[in-house]
Amino acid sequence: MSLNHPFVAISELPEVLPLFPLTGAVLLPRGELPLNIFEPRYLAMVDDAIAGARLIGMIQPLPGEESADAPRLYDIGCAGRLTRFSETGDGRYLITLTGVARFRIVEELNVDTAYRQFRVRYDEFAADLTPGAGESAVDRESMVSMLRNFAECSKLEVDWASIDAAPTETLVNALAMMSPFGANDKQALIEAIDLKTRAETLVALARLDLAQRGGDRPQWH
Repeated sequence: MSLNHPFVAISELPEVLPLFPLTGAVLLPRGELPLNIFEPRYLAMVDDAIAGARLIGMIQPLPGEESADAPRLYDIGCAGRLTRFSETGDGRYLITLTGVARFRIVEELNVDTAYRQFRVRYDEFAADLTPGAGESAVDRESMVSMLRNFAECSKLEVDWASIDAAPTETLVNALAMMSPFGANDKQALIEAIDLKTRAETLVALARLDLAQRGGDRPQWH
């Protein structure tokens, strides 16, 4: 079977994943996350992913663990397929991961690799493999209205034509991935059980941010 085939069942996903812990890095199904890889252990992880299943798990360290060599992690992350790869000439890799499905950590494995590997399970996130799942339940109008208000108050330039044209799943997950919120809030977006809940969480976080920060607001990236 080709390595670039679309996954249609969680039974096709590997039980063991290399994990890349990174605070603030949100990856969601079919979302794209560009990464600049320079640490030797993660360069090795990319090399092994290219030679193997081309899947890497993104996950956030728990708050306060960011600087630890082997930080404690949140329980839930997202597996991403390595879909773009380039060398910089100065020892770095520029890669893009495309989200496949979320996972829950089962246990860390005792391995010889410099990077960490974990046994994971995907069963509670089987719907992640279905493009557009839950779109009809999303209150898109309310979400876009919130975004317009947030952008206006933050004096942000937004390509509204692209937003209007984007499928609802793409819009919700892209906004969640680029959101300027803290690690706990971003984890809430990752863990939202379905697209409707993620959209509602996004709206609630933006409204709270507008209420709390007044004129001093973070930027959406």
